[in-house]
Amino acid sequence: MLALSRKKDEAVIINDDIEITIIEIKGDQVKIGISAPKSVPIYRKEVYMQIQNANKEAAQSVDIKNIKELFTKK
Repeated sequence: MLALSRKKDEAVIINDDIEITIIEIKGDQVKIGISAPKSVPIYRKEVYMQIQNANKEAAQSVDIKNIKELFTKK
């Protein structure tokens, strides 16, 4: 992990097209702004983990045999 120190209104650039800017620092909270192409999904980590878990559960609930039958029926 790369750890950087930044002050208010300073930014970090990632891969030429993602910019993370420190907008506000209040106590133990830091407000950041993220500029990125619309094709780049951006999630809070807890939301991302919920999405991943839901996707895993959905994938495990699929009956592969039934899906194969759908595509092999004539």
